[in-house]
Amino acid sequence: MAKKEESFEEKMKELEKIVNELESGEIDLDASIEKYTKAMKLVKECDDKLKNIEEQVNKIVKENGDLEDFKIEE
Repeated sequence: MAKKEESFEEKMKELEKIVNELESGEIDLDASIEKYTKAMKLVKECDDKLKNIEEQVNKIVKENGDLEDFKIEE
């Protein structure tokens, strides 16, 4: 059975846990490198998700159902 993808919030919690472990200085170099690599992967996944959501939020639906870029008129 396929593993369910973690939510954005779950990824952020895991990232916070990794940062705390790295900042503690209580793990060896090899574990630190492994944790750092995992953290960078999580950062990229979260950043990609935020960019995708930002693109969705910046679009509005016209009356005919077409999507249009959202523009603020000043």
